[in-house]
Amino acid sequence: MVVGKVYRMKLNMPVKSWTAVFLVLTVLPSGVSTVKDREEDSVRTSRQQHAENGLGGNNTGMSTPGESQNSSTHECRDVMKQKPSKQCWFIKHTKDCEFSDGYINYLQGAFCSFPHSLFPLAVTLYAVWLLYLFVVLGIAASEFFCPNLAAISTSLKLTHNVAGVTFLAFGNGAPDVFSAVAAFADPRTAGLAIGALFGAGVFVTTVVAGSVALVKPFTVASRPFLRDVIFYMAAVFWTFLILYLREIKLGEALGYLGLYVLYVGTVIVSTLIYNRQKNRPQGPIQSSYTEPELPSDSEDATPSIFNGSIQDDGTSEYQPLLPFTESTCQIFINSINPIDSRKWRRKSWFWRAAKVVKVPLEVLLLLTVPVVDPDKDDHNWKRPLNCLHLLTGQRVDNAHLSTFKGQYGLLNIEGKFPVWALVLLIGVFLSAISFLTTSNQQPPRLHCAFSLLGFVVSAMWINTAATEVVSILRTFGVVFDLSNTVLGLTLLAWGNSIGDCFSDITMARQGYPRMAMAACFGGIIFNMLFGVGLGCLFQMFNGDNIVKLEPDGLLVWVLAGALGLSLVLSFILVPAQCFHLGRSYGIFLLLFYLVFLLVALLVEFKVIELRGSP
Repeated sequence: MVVGKVYRMKLNMPVKSWTAVFLVLTVLPSGVSTVKDREEDSVRTSRQQHAENGLGGNNTGMSTPGESQNSSTHECRDVMKQKPSKQCWFIKHTKDCEFSDGYINYLQGAFCSFPHSLFPLAVTLYAVWLLYLFVVLGIAASEFFCPNLAAISTSLKLTHNVAGVTFLAFGNGAPDVFSAVAAFADPRTAGLAIGALFGAGVFVTTVVAGSVALVKPFTVASRPFLRDVIFYMAAVFWTFLILYLREIKLGEALGYLGLYVLYVGTVIVSTLIYNRQKNRPQGPIQSSYTEPELPSDSEDATPSIFNGSIQDDGTSEYQPLLPFTESTCQIFINSINPIDSRKWRRKSWFWRAAKVVKVPLEVLLLLTVPVVDPDKDDHNWKRPLNCLHLLTGQRVDNAHLSTFKGQYGLLNIEGKFPVWALVLLIGVFLSAISFLTTSNQQPPRLHCAFSLLGFVVSAMWINTAATEVVSILRTFGVVFDLSNTVLGLTLLAWGNSIGDCFSDITMARQGYPRMAMAACFGGIIFNMLFGVGLGCLFQMFNGDNIVKLEPDGLLVWVLAGALGLSLVLSFILVPAQCFHLGRSYGIFLLLFYLVFLLVALLVEFKVIELRGSP
């Protein structure tokens, strides 16, 4: 869980024109057929005619080059059954192996770019790259996405409770939600989304909640706990029903979002009722357990587990004694430098090694994503860098749309002037105007609008990284013959939830177990409802009125049943213990997860099968 800070400022959002431009561009025709397309259709027709005459096929079910390939009868994971010399051709000519989204075709890279003797090296490199992509998701969400969302929520003058279950919940669950949206974009990887959302739910409600109870036994707040468990059980039951029907319609997808709106309304109403009762002279008797006073002037403040920004990493400790004015060049260099040399000398070798690995990513994000921080006197205004953001930010958006929206980057205005050049000129103009009309010391009046730009650009980075994560996991599924569901409930769920685990445990050690437990349930409710709801809605906007789901057999029902059982047990056992969570309950939750994981793997490797299944 990433804990955001609450800011106070006004927000003006003059982006209606930009939004209109992007909406127009995304609905333009993606392109027309070319001579090359007609030639490929002719070749494909010729191959089909050869196949009908009995010229294709072999004893492995694999057509050799020059023979026909009925792509509808082959799954991509069948590539491991082919001879090494035929695997590359199989990947290129099998429909199930077609490359859809992302920047890198990992299947062709593994089977075509590397010799067969170096295939293990390719898989190892992909594993390392997967770990780095999880780092990208974590840094982009915690250091850029969350702070900008917090600034926006405070600019809109939202209360802490409303901000916590809306903007900050979105920030905390951004990797999970974007991963689910990216997975639902392709029916072949929809199982990843289901596995990841259910797997993360089981992981958080058992491993994370159990670890919190082990670290700091406490008495949970009764009404918020029951409210969150009931809403999460409703979301799980709804998803269970959707999996049984094997399809999601528009009304059902909107129902996911409507259920979250109802949850937010319940939180607001219950907070108002609690505050009214608390302010009465003779209010309800409170629990004997009290958490330590929060380290802030505001009684609603939240302890910060992560630093709010890369740029302010302990710099307040070294303020100069005499007034000093930096030049524009010095401001720019210091703004994109994520390393504090004085802090570097005090850290361990492990921290230094990890920092070296993250420096290229942090510099790239600092160059493209603005961060507004109203807690600072200058609101984190870096004139040369923020002016550059007006140029680099829209380039990130253009690159993202060009990659994921087909022919966007090839569109021309009246067949002459490319659209990307027009957007580039607009960015240069806005950057120049901003630089010439502002100063280094004083932020501009509309500086708060940069938080909206930072929100959009950081969301693009997170979505890009999440798409690459899904592509790599699909490649691993092909290589190791694993279902998308088991990859989702293990690698994807662990990668997206490991940050929640460490931050909640740290929060519990600092004396805030109630807050950590509330974060366990509040975040996964948002991830489940928005992950499925938005993912299916985006798929419907692409022309599919009904999203078809293909559950991976018994494993999906084991996953859904385990999550539902863990929630039911918590709903029964926690009130039975007078809402006191001790170490014995924490051990029980950890053992529950181990049993679930063991059963899931046994089902995946066909050790446990339904009677009568092949």
